[in-house]
Amino acid sequence: MATRALDIIDTAPRFTQADADALNARFAGVDSAAMLRALFAENAIGRVGVVSSFGTESAVLLHLVALADPSIPVIFVDTLKMFQETLDYRDTLIERLGLTQSSTVTPDPVVLAAKDESGLRWSYDPDGCCAIRKVEPLARAKQGLDSWISGRKAFQSVTRQNLPRFEVEDGRLKINPLGDWTKDDLEAYFERFDLPRHPLEAQGFLSVGCQPCTSPVTPGEDARAGRWRGWDKTECGIHGVAIPLPDGELPPGYEPAF
Repeated sequence: MATRALDIIDTAPRFTQADADALNARFAGVDSAAMLRALFAENAIGRVGVVSSFGTESAVLLHLVALADPSIPVIFVDTLKMFQETLDYRDTLIERLGLTQSSTVTPDPVVLAAKDESGLRWSYDPDGCCAIRKVEPLARAKQGLDSWISGRKAFQSVTRQNLPRFEVEDGRLKINPLGDWTKDDLEAYFERFDLPRHPLEAQGFLSVGCQPCTSPVTPGEDARAGRWRGWDKTECGIHGVAIPLPDGELPPGYEPAF
């Protein structure tokens, strides 16, 4: 009998906090490009993949990876609620940067049928929506990886302050090459290498996620203020905890607000 994706047991080798500490010490003060070249050349981090949202700042990390080794796998989670502009931008960057191993993972259709048949879970349970449309697919995509590379930056929000370059998450090494970069650093990099911009950025979308839960920001607002606006929520669950509602569809008496 075939094994369903949700039943796969993760057998990836385990990194320890001591491993992360050693790498943080070794690469302290080393620029991100040199760090990635060394890690890939030495195979020091095992089977590695880059997880990219193809958002407004994603081109920088993907360019750094492409310069070091364009064959490193790039994983994109398509929640089936993405902006078309993001899907187009993904294709543009992959071609422009010469990335040779890109893959897209989508939510389990069985789970969607059971927990979000109407497609409206985002409107009353954004944590639960993220859990089934983003967190579970990414967990599935990371099966077999020893480590993964994230595009998080410490300046993005208070929940990301004091972000180390290397950390351990469920025994898998998590690498944040841009953790100590500033917004000015990113802007300078975009300009230096003439990297293409996400098409929605010019419309005020400074941080882009799923279409229903992303809005433009006004001058002076935090770049991520447009994510889950009106909810006490700052992360999708990939970098934090997203707790879904119990199984079932719309709550009793629920009516969409549109």
